[in-house]
Amino acid sequence: MSLAFNIKRVIRLFKIDIKKYPDLDKRRRKKLYDHYQIDKILDVGANNGQYAQLMFSLGYKGDIISFEPVKSVFSALEKKSKKRDNWQVFNFGLGDKNEALDINISENTFSSSVLNITSNHVKGAPESRYSHKEKIEIKTLDSIYNELVKEGETVLLKMDVQGYEKNVLIGALESIKKIEGIQIEMSLEELYKGEMLFPEAIKLLNSYGFDLFSLENEFHDEETGKLLQVDGIFFKRKTEK
Repeated sequence: MSLAFNIKRVIRLFKIDIKKYPDLDKRRRKKLYDHYQIDKILDVGANNGQYAQLMFSLGYKGDIISFEPVKSVFSALEKKSKKRDNWQVFNFGLGDKNEALDINISENTFSSSVLNITSNHVKGAPESRYSHKEKIEIKTLDSIYNELVKEGETVLLKMDVQGYEKNVLIGALESIKKIEGIQIEMSLEELYKGEMLFPEAIKLLNSYGFDLFSLENEFHDEETGKLLQVDGIFFKRKTEK
């Protein structure tokens, strides 16, 4: 009888519930959100809801509004969101103008992008290669912000849009003035053609009045271990009185 089998018997006998303990990055993220009293998250590039589900599992109690433009992925997201009263979802993406665009759908779905993918990206993650295109709807955050956010809510904007982050920010220049925090995916080398890279992203957000508070390791080359993408968490700079 195997050790694994005996462990499972003990777990069932004592009715033990085993859950994966979140890593240090995720626990620090939750601490930052709590410190800044974030009670509404705009989850841009939600895919099938991984980010929202993680935040809820970490004990986040506020509202999350998720945006996912790809129809096949959105159906799974919508199904999950119906289990929670504080999770709202929309089947469109965000960008720098209200328009219809073609998006390249990747085999793993979460690498899908309006931009063309680079060979370095596919080399590091072969499942990110594109399989087909789909027409999607794009809106600016400025055009919908006041419909979604109530006065007095403390908002964090999370972006996981595969190289389209700068476009989202350009379409949110008025909204950003009301936002407390930003979580943004930043590439260390070009993974999508024409995307904004790490140094430019930090410089741009600094110019908007946000300072970097945390970095989380994300995507890396499976063969070499080279880090290719990080998540940066920024909060609005406090002015000296």
